[in-house]
Amino acid sequence: MKEPAHPGRMHAAARARRLLPGLLLATAAANAQAQYATEQQWNFTVSLDGSPIGEHRFRLGAQEGGNRQLESSARFTVKVLGIAVYRYRHEAREQWRGDCLRRIAADTDDDGERSTVRQEFAPDAPCTRSFAYWNPAILASRQLLDPQSGKLEPVQISREEDGSVTVRGQPRPATRWRIAGARSPIDVWYAADTGEWVGLDSTVRGGRKLSYRLP
Repeated sequence: MKEPAHPGRMHAAARARRLLPGLLLATAAANAQAQYATEQQWNFTVSLDGSPIGEHRFRLGAQEGGNRQLESSARFTVKVLGIAVYRYRHEAREQWRGDCLRRIAADTDDDGERSTVRQEFAPDAPCTRSFAYWNPAILASRQLLDPQSGKLEPVQISREEDGSVTVRGQPRPATRWRIAGARSPIDVWYAADTGEWVGLDSTVRGGRKLSYRLP
């Protein structure tokens, strides 16, 4: 007969399961901080149901005094039978102090619907973060700033089943975190060994799959 598990071991295992996501998050954040001390770039190919529709580029630069500046540019065009049926353009500049957003300037053209966001946060204001997937610190957040609307969106972030993501043509083990909120859930992928952001998946209008991959 199989010996029943000792209560102490059961409690220890339960504690380990509760602590594991936090430990993984801390490790990813520490690895990312070391990487982001110098300039980083992410140039993602964006696809819809497997067909390329554009790109989203990010450049993160270190500045004096612990500040970091992120510049991003997105350009999507969806075509049907060779005819453009949807266009999206987004340009943003964010200044970060540590893991907190200090300033954001963003301009968006969502298929002809234009929006502009200009916000600045005082040094003593509560820490605000945008949907800055490059920074694993956002995974501890309960709300994130939408750079397209300028509004804080409540989010629930959870660790999901790990998997493999194709990075520059090669499969790479990756951890997966899900950001759920007012919009469709977003699955963000980080390299299992370094914590670097390597991909993103989301289901958009019509049940179609939007994906970011590093070519």
